[in-house]
This record gives sequence, structure tokens and C-alpha cells, in this order.
Amino acid sequence: MASLLYRLGRGAFRHRRAVLAAWLLVLTAAVTCVITFGGTTDDEFTVPGSPAQTAMDTLKKELPSAAGTSAQIVFVAPRGHAITEPRYANAVSATMAKADKAPQVVGVTDPVRNKVISPDRAAALGQVRYQVTRAGLDEDSLTSLEKTTGPAKDAGLTVEVGGSAYGSSKSTGHTKELMGAAVALVVLTITFGSLFAAGMPLLTAVAGVAVTMLGLSALTGVLTISSTAPSLASMLGLAVGVDYALFLLSRHRSHLATGMDTEESAARATATAGSAIVFAGLTVIIALCGLSVVRIPFLTVMGVAGAAAVLIAVGVSTTLLPALMGFAGDRLRPKPGSRAARREQSARGTGHGSRRTMGERWGRLAIRRPLLTLLAVLVGLLAVAVPARDLQLALPDNGSAPVGSSQRQAYDTVSDRFGPGFNGPLLVHADTSHAPDPHAATASLVKDLKTADGVAAVEKPQVIDHGEAAVIQVVPKTGPSDQKTKDLVQHIRDEAPTWHERTGAEVSVTGTTAVNIDVSERLASSLIPFALVVVGLSLLLLLLVFRSVVVPLKASLGFLLSVAATFGAVVAVFQWGWLASALGVPETGPVVSILPVLVMAVLFGLAMDYEVFMVSRMREAHVHGAAPREAVLAGSRHASRVVTAAALIMFAVFASFIPGGSTMLKPIAFALAVGVFIDAFLIRMTLVPAVLALVGRAGWWLPKWLDRLLPDLDIEGERLAADQPTGGDDRHRPGAPVAVGENFHENLR
Repeated sequence: MASLLYRLGRGAFRHRRAVLAAWLLVLTAAVTCVITFGGTTDDEFTVPGSPAQTAMDTLKKELPSAAGTSAQIVFVAPRGHAITEPRYANAVSATMAKADKAPQVVGVTDPVRNKVISPDRAAALGQVRYQVTRAGLDEDSLTSLEKTTGPAKDAGLTVEVGGSAYGSSKSTGHTKELMGAAVALVVLTITFGSLFAAGMPLLTAVAGVAVTMLGLSALTGVLTISSTAPSLASMLGLAVGVDYALFLLSRHRSHLATGMDTEESAARATATAGSAIVFAGLTVIIALCGLSVVRIPFLTVMGVAGAAAVLIAVGVSTTLLPALMGFAGDRLRPKPGSRAARREQSARGTGHGSRRTMGERWGRLAIRRPLLTLLAVLVGLLAVAVPARDLQLALPDNGSAPVGSSQRQAYDTVSDRFGPGFNGPLLVHADTSHAPDPHAATASLVKDLKTADGVAAVEKPQVIDHGEAAVIQVVPKTGPSDQKTKDLVQHIRDEAPTWHERTGAEVSVTGTTAVNIDVSERLASSLIPFALVVVGLSLLLLLLVFRSVVVPLKASLGFLLSVAATFGAVVAVFQWGWLASALGVPETGPVVSILPVLVMAVLFGLAMDYEVFMVSRMREAHVHGAAPREAVLAGSRHASRVVTAAALIMFAVFASFIPGGSTMLKPIAFALAVGVFIDAFLIRMTLVPAVLALVGRAGWWLPKWLDRLLPDLDIEGERLAADQPTGGDDRHRPGAPVAVGENFHENLR
């Protein structure tokens, strides 16, 4: 791998104009594809093969108007008046008549005629049905519907429009990427001591994100892509793009500080740091693509979109960045006497007045009493992880929409006036084709549903044209994400065999609420198998890289510990309400269902990044004969500064998506920000040194038979070193070859 990347880096440096032109051509092609094929995102959640989705697919064929999305129009009379007063009732009916003629509407339910009136007779709830799903609505359909409320408003009624036709996951701003980039620029400037050098990782990261976002926009015309997928891809692409460029550019400047020729330095930086970047990126890509095992299409697309962003970030870092190094030339070389040059000498232990780096001091503190450090970190993180026991999962609804939005006000009004269940009615499909008396079977089913625990109302059955099936709307007493609503869905499914035996009707429950419940249950049941896959993958990859038994076990257990603490923090904020107002959380309740598996996939890749860059230097020192504690300090000395910078950048990018983020993205961004902070600073930079110092030489033990079986990935470029001639004292003169394996991870300072 190192030899290939060496040639790639040198080629990109020499042919920098061609490389830059190639990436500009890719950007141009992506823009052209967006203009030609681009479509819109689709936030519909489906689980192929689930009971609710199967029933929904049947409804789409038999009764499309019931299978499509719907909107609600809530009318509230002025204080002291009833909605049934003639002038208000007439205004409601007039509004519903106009709504019936709105674009794409296939039917309405007039609340006055159908007596959908609140118990206090102050409000009415009208329903507007669409034959298409929410993704199939035209851009102006809902706007046109809102304009039909004029007669009711003119009569003095308060009118709110909401329902499942409205999404709850729209972002409220577009400055989050800029906020993260600004913080990244500050951190990079401090890290490099040069504004010119700091701008280069940002430039390449933004280029990679641009290619990714344009590519996803082009694919929306041919694939179903949720609005969260591009946000996740941009968040990941910016974070890893900056980090990977930071690693490689640090290595390049480390070479330049020794007097190496710029071309040779760029080639060797790409060969060595580039190898670690490829490995680190591969772990993230595999983990994200592994989301496909959950078998939920929208989650698979999110994972693949994130993986594509990481893949492009790796490609940009190993091709475009060396080309930009060629354009920059000697301007990236630290000037003699500058802060960057002094820091280089300090890390090498050379020069006058050299002192210990902050990373080395932190490492010494961690291993001074390793057992005490280990216990302190364990107790602290386990305490943070305690709330994770109460983790509840659900998909967002309009109850978590931004306060003040029309759909949120409609949701709250319906809950207050009619009951929370009216925001998430269930659809019960009864196939009576094999029933001796279809009418009697449907009537018996309606009677049983009315007496079921947790049912607030049962609407009149809607018989399908061929007369052999009926659709019954069942309104729960509780909201769409409430556990009692899930229990009601399960009760109906449990009773289906009994109804079939007694009446001959085949009963299934569907609707948006039931579909979302099935999605959440599928995700919850996939959490443990997915965790086992991720942990198993980490064990295998780290075993190959570090050729040690203890290092993979320690890394995997540390990863699980950081994930548990992250979930605990999420529950404390988004379910318990701690710091909710400060973070702009509009409503506490169940956590978005996709968060656990998605966060585990992303954090796994990032944790392996930090593990590789921290422990590789420790292993190298150990291989060259250093004692266990000295090897640990060598890793802390050379890796901590860049790992700290990388983690701070990651934290800043993820945290920038919290304010103004969508209902779905906000908890994910929070979890990733907290997870990165915990894993980088408490696990990799504190717990890892303590454990390796505690176990001593046993930390690098590997059975001989296993050592012979494992392939040599040559992450450190030892083969390339063997292929290169080495000189004596002049080996660091400009243009002179330098052993790639020598001081490999000094780029991590």
C-alpha cells in the first residue's frame, strides 16, 4: 500500500495542474448531472416486508386515497363561542369545499357534517386526503391548501394546517457548515502556526463536500434519498476531510522541517500518513455500508451517502492535497526560529531549551498511577452511561416540529382539543373476501375495536368498491410515539387470528403511525447484532494492524464504553430534558430511532482513526526496543497534538449542526459531538495509555501461530524503506531518500 501511495503522491505533485483540472472536471460534471437529473428528497420511512408496510402496499392498490398522505385543518372558535354556531359552521364547510378543489386533493372530511367536534364544542377537525405520499406532493400543493382557509379566517376563526403531509425535519438554517469550518480554521491555525497552511485542509475538505453534495443532488432524480442523508454526508465529509488533510499535511511539514525536498516530502507523506488515512477511511466506509444489514432502505441510503463522503475525502486527501502541496512549494516549510519549527525540535527532543510537549505531559499523568486512571475513567463514563437504560426510540412527528410552525401548532391544538391519538390514527384493513358475511364480519370487527383498551374512537368503515374489503380508522387515546399506542398496534395484531377464525376476515393494521412503529422496532432489534458486527470488525482490523491481542480487545471495549456514555448523554438531554432549552430542543421524548445504529457506525470509524494514530507510534517505539512506558510516552508525545486538533475539529463540525438542526439531525449531531469528545480525550488519550502501561509487554503479545497466519498490511511502509537506498548523515538533505518507517508517526505531532 505504501509503495502505491508513494507513487500516487509523487505523481500528483509533479502533475499538479492535471490533477487540479481533473477535480474541476469532476465538479463540472456533477453540476451538469444536478441540472439534468436532479430531483427532490423523500423523507418517507418504509420497511419492506413489515406487517404495516405490506398492508399499506395492499391499500395502495385497493384504495389509493387511504394509502396516501393526509393533512389536517383545525378550526377554533373565539373564546366563549361554539364552532357549531351557524356563521362559524358555514365558514368551516366553505373552507373544506375550497380545500376539496386544491391541487392533488382526492377527498375531504367536513367536520361539521361528520361531527368531528371537540368535547367543548369549540374546535373542529377537518381532514384532507391525498392519493400520493408526502414525497409525491408538488411543491405548491400545501401552500395552495393553506390559502383555502380564507373563509374561516374571515369569519374570525383561528385556523391551523398540519398533519402527516407536513414534514417535521426541516432545518432552520444553512450556516452550520460555515460555523464548523470557522472553528476548524482557528484550530488548524493554532496547530500549524500558519494561516496559509491552515487553509489548505479546509480547501480540500470543502472541495470533497462539494463533490459529494452535488453527486447526491443528482441522484435524487433516480433514487429515494432522504433530506437527512445530504446533511449527514456534508457533516461527515467536512469533519473527516479536514482531519485526513491535517494528518497528511502535518507529516509533510514534519519532513520539510528536516530540510527534505518538497517533492520527496509530499510523496513520503502520502505513502506513510496516506496509508493510515486509507485504513482509517476504510473502517468508516465499511461501518457505514454495514448499515445495509438492518434492511431499511432510507437508512441504507444514509449509510452509503456517508460512506461516499468519506471515500471522496480519502481521494481528495491523497491526490488533490499533494497537488496543492506542489503549488505551495517551500511556503509550507516552517521558517527557522518560528513557533512551528521550535515545536518540531521540542517533539524530537532536539534544539536548545527543548521541553516536553503537552501530549507527553498528559501521557505521563495518565500512566503515573495507571490503575487509578483506569478506575477513574471507568467510573466516570459508567456514571454518564446510566441514563442509557431508559433509551426509548421512535421516529419524529409534528410534535417535535419547530415551535411556532403551522404543523406544530396544529399538532398541539389537536392534542389539547381532541386528544393526542387524533394526531396519529391507525388504519385497520379487513379483507372479507373469504368471510361468509362480509358486512357482519366488518360490523363485528368495529364492535370489538371500540371496546379495545387504548381506543378513543372508531370511524365508520369505508368499504372498498369491490365489497370484499373495508378500511377502518381507529384513533388511539395516546400519541403516535407513546408506548401505549405501540401496545394497541400489537394488540390488534395479536387478535387478528381470533377475528379470522370467528368471522373469516383477515385483519391487518397500517397507516403512518403503524409503519413508523415497525421501523422503530426493526431498528431496535438490529442494535445488538449490528454492535456485534462492528465490534467483531474492529477486533479483526486492529489485530491485522497492531499484531496484538490486548490492543484490539482494549480498543473494542473502549469503543463500547464511549458509545454507552454517549447514549446516556443523549437520553439525559433529549428524554429527560437536561440542558434542553440551552441546546434548542423543542420537545423531549423518545430518541429518533436511527440514532443508535448510525452513531455506532460513525463513532466506530472515528474511534479507529484515533486508535491507529495513537497506538501505531507506541508500537513502533516498542518494536525498536523501547520499554512499555517509554513506548506509551512516545505515542503521546508524537500523536496527541494532532489527535487533539482532529478531535476538536470533529467536535466543532458536529456541534455546529445542533443549533438550527432538523428534528432528526439535532440528536444525531449531539451524539456524534459528545461521542468524539469522550472517545478521543477520555478513551484514546487517557484510558489507552493507562491500560498499555498497566499490562506492560503483554500488551504487544501475539501467538506465533497467529502471527504466521495474519497478512502483513505494511501500514508503516517498511517495504518501501527496504526499496530505498539510505545514506549516512546526509540522509535528510534535500532530495535524499529517507526510510519511510523511520519516525513514521512524527506527523502526528
